[in-house]
Formats: sequence, C-alpha cells, structure tokens
Amino acid sequence: MGDAGKEDYKMQSFDADTQQLLKTALKDPGSVDLEKVVNIIVDQSLKNKFFSKESGRMCYTIIQAESKQSGQNVFRRGLLNRLQQEYKDREELRSRSVQEWICYVSFICNIFDYLRVNNMPMLALVNPVYDCLFRLARPDSLQKEEEVDCLVLQLHRVGDQLEKMNSQRMDELFSLLRDGFLLQEGLSSLAQLLLLEIIEFRAAGWKMTDAAHKYYYSEVTE
Repeated sequence: MGDAGKEDYKMQSFDADTQQLLKTALKDPGSVDLEKVVNIIVDQSLKNKFFSKESGRMCYTIIQAESKQSGQNVFRRGLLNRLQQEYKDREELRSRSVQEWICYVSFICNIFDYLRVNNMPMLALVNPVYDCLFRLARPDSLQKEEEVDCLVLQLHRVGDQLEKMNSQRMDELFSLLRDGFLLQEGLSSLAQLLLLEIIEFRAAGWKMTDAAHKYYYSEVTE
C-alpha cells in the first residue's frame, strides 16, 4: 500500500493520459509502448530532481512485471540505451544545465541501486556511475555546492556497493576528494563540511556514528 502511494505521488507531475500510461506499464507492461514509457521516465528524471531520486523504484517495478509476464526485457534494454546515450553526452549536458546534470547523476545512481542481475548490481553500470562521480570530484565541480551535495548523497546511497564492485576506483575517487578538501582553494564551508563527512563516513565502513550524525547535521542545519 505504501509503495503504491509513492508511485501515485511521483506521477502527480504528469498529465492524466501519461499517468494512466505509467500506471498501466507498472501492472501490464505488455499492453503499452515500453520505449515510450522509457523516454517519459528518463525525460522527467532529467527535469525533476525529486523524481530522479525515486524513479528507480518505478523502473524496477516495470522490469519485474515485464519479466514475469513475458520473460522479455524490452523496458530494461531501452532504459540502459537511454542511460548510455545521456552518459556519452554528459559534458554537453552539464554545460547546458548543471541542474539537469545533477538529475542525471541522481537517476543513474538510483537505477544502479535498484536494478539487479542474479542479486548483484549491474556490472554494465559500474564504470558509468564511477565516471559521473569522478566528474563531480573535479575542481570546477567542487566549487559548486549543488554538485558536492549530489556527490555526497550518491556516495551515501551506492558507495558501499560500488566499492565492492571496484575498490581501486573508489580509492582513486577518495584520493581526489581528500586532495580537494585539503588543497583546493575557494571551497565553501558547506562543501568542506560535506567532503569531510563523506571521507569519515567511508573510513568508518560506510556507517555513521550517532555522534558524527549529530555533529555534521547540526552544522548543516544551523
């Protein structure tokens, strides 16, 4: 019941016909144009940061329903193709709109979090997700609080999973983050706080102590 409520909430930004199309896709994917559904979900995920953070659940539900209904993977294939297309154009996307870029990173991390093959994260998404996070760790991105915030949120969400898939790249990423925290000039106090928090979070085994939570989040809210 709760999940259904979440799906309804996420669909409020669509017109009535699109809402009906998505609701049908969740229950009877074989009866709708799944390529169209993919494009609707991806396009909306690039526009709406709240939708991009939660649409992975919707994609997962459609994929599961299609697999049970027909054994096909039309939706998953179309989704991965769109993710790849946007991934190839990510620098152009960021140049055009930092907000759309942030939405894309949130979306691909959300998909990585939800989609599984044999109960394991999708290997095909590991390097694209890492590449997006490395882009957020560059000096020009660390100057933008919204990109630092996105980076830290995604590492909280999928950092542990990513490290299990490729620990060497995670070591390289955190080397960049430590250098950025210690050496880069012009970082805002919030960006510094966020970077320090995620560095300590990983050092503690991707867990946060009560004391650390109280310290960091009281600092953020004050």
